[in-house]
Amino acid sequence: MGSLGPTEIILILLVLVLLFGAKKLPELARGSGRALRIFKAETKGLLDDDDQPAPPRRRRPRRSSRPGPSKRPRSRSSSPSPTPTTDLRRSIQWHSARE
Repeated sequence: MGSLGPTEIILILLVLVLLFGAKKLPELARGSGRALRIFKAETKGLLDDDDQPAPPRRRRPRRSSRPGPSKRPRSRSSSPSPTPTTDLRRSIQWHSARE
C-alpha cells in the first residue's frame, strides 16, 4: 500500500498535464528542482554552522521602562486633580490665546 505502481504514476502525470498543460510542465519541474537545490544547500549550511562555536553575545545594559524618581518634590495640596473637562478648558484657552 505504501509504494506507487506504474499505473498510479501515469495517472498522476496525466492529471498534471491536464491541470497545467504540456508547455508548463518543464517550467514547473525546473522551478521545483531549483527550489529543492536551494533547500538542500540551506540545510547543509545549517548543519555546517553547528560545528562552529557561536560568537559571544554582547549584553546591552537593561533600561527600565519605568521612570525614575522625580527630582522635584510634589506639592501636597488638598486641591483635587484636574478633570478632563478642566483640562479641555485650559487647552482651549491656551490655543485661543496663541491665535
